[in-house]
Amino acid sequence: MAEKVVNIEMINPENLVYQKTKVLNDNVMHYCPGCGHGTAHRIIAEVIEEMDIQSEIIGIAPVGCSVLMYNYFNVDMQEAAHGRAPAVATAVKRLWPDKFVFTYQGDGDLAAIGTAETIHACNRGENITMFFINNGIYGMTGGQMAPTTLEGMRSSTSPYGRDISMMGNPLKMTELVAQLPGTCYVTRQAVHTPSNVRKTKKAVRKALEYQQKNMGTSFIEIVSNCNSGWKMAPVESNNWMVENMFPFFPLGDIKVPDEE
Repeated sequence: MAEKVVNIEMINPENLVYQKTKVLNDNVMHYCPGCGHGTAHRIIAEVIEEMDIQSEIIGIAPVGCSVLMYNYFNVDMQEAAHGRAPAVATAVKRLWPDKFVFTYQGDGDLAAIGTAETIHACNRGENITMFFINNGIYGMTGGQMAPTTLEGMRSSTSPYGRDISMMGNPLKMTELVAQLPGTCYVTRQAVHTPSNVRKTKKAVRKALEYQQKNMGTSFIEIVSNCNSGWKMAPVESNNWMVENMFPFFPLGDIKVPDEE
């Protein structure tokens, strides 16, 4: 009997439901199972592919969970010292004004050690896009309290919960930069459900399109979980995020250009 041959070329392209974007390579990501970073990466990569700007974009990733972002993206990437991504992005954009430039930063990086760089880049209206992953904790370096850690939220450096009288209030960085004249588009989104993924992807596309129009700084906060740092299972951490993070960090657009 003749051996049966399966011809995979017979599968019609229109039957393809999903395919990994070519902007992401095949390296296995180091993020913890259930972490939102991987989804955020995929969204940004898909938008880059759909806009056909893979050869025209430069990403800046500093210290933190995003430190190995260059290992997953098939685009030009530049590392930056902890908190200095906006400063490096400013230099890159001014040297190559026709390139798309973005930063990808965590809350400890962007809202703590990099607060000055963030504020001044936004105030100057540098024509870059900033992606801000807010999980309320220092995820990579040991689960310490971050500027965005909620009141009463436990961390390795606030084991009894954040005490406002001693440790100050959580910082709403996104509302803060929205007040600066240099920002054109400021929004807060999430990636824990398909609906939120679609909204976040739309925001990413808008931000890069505004950069193409030279409209100033776009700032996208993505509220995410850190199930390892929070000492929770992934599903439990997402539920905790919805119940506790979203009331303090409400989702939605905070500032949009006049053309909207």
